[in-house]
Amino acid sequence: MIGHRGAPRLAPENTIASFRAAVALGVDVVELDVVAMPHGPLVVAHSDHLEEITHGLAAGRIGDRSLAELRALAPDLPTLDETLAWFADEGDGVGLHVDLKLRSRLDEVAAAVERHGLVDRVVVSAFHSAILRQVAGASAGIRLGFTYPEDRLGISRRRALWPLVRLGLSTMRATVPTRLERLLRNAGATALMLNHTLVTPRAVRRAHEIGVPVLAWTADDPTTVLRVVEAGVDGVISNDPEMVMATLVS
Repeated sequence: MIGHRGAPRLAPENTIASFRAAVALGVDVVELDVVAMPHGPLVVAHSDHLEEITHGLAAGRIGDRSLAELRALAPDLPTLDETLAWFADEGDGVGLHVDLKLRSRLDEVAAAVERHGLVDRVVVSAFHSAILRQVAGASAGIRLGFTYPEDRLGISRRRALWPLVRLGLSTMRATVPTRLERLLRNAGATALMLNHTLVTPRAVRRAHEIGVPVLAWTADDPTTVLRVVEAGVDGVISNDPEMVMATLVS
């Protein structure tokens, strides 16, 4: 069970409060996102859109804002370093899924994971093979996960277009098993984070033949959870880990 951005149904996503809530629920892994400030540290957020960073209180982009200026809008915004320190000190040994939303400063990510002694607890994922190869070059010990597919146009942030997203993913489903080995090999990845719409027994079986576990994202209703589990996935990424746990024990 992987808490997506912590436990955002209980506390604001990608905050220490959300991570603490997820750990208290008993998740196996906490997923979090990392972006880079142009003139500041790496921070834990899904994108540089202020709508997401401030949880709907402001609009626009990070731009040239300092960390202090961002925290005036989003007081709970954690840096990557602060977050990793919390997991090292208080995270009760839970695993971390660090999803990269940046294309540079990857050596800083790897160095932070190593500095906090979390290499054995972390999987770093990204949509792009080149990003994962750079992480591997910075730290050979960090496990890599390939996330598929990428939402290049940011359509998933626009709720009205979700039916279009689902339609597009459905048309891709049949080709996924034949593409997996090449995608994973190019990325040097040993884990696959697969959108739940693309999860089928055939896709999971093919990944397992390659020796790669499959984590399904993002499953937020009991029907989806049961479907991906029946398909054989190794983990479920959800915004509602409490619901997933209740579904799987019912």
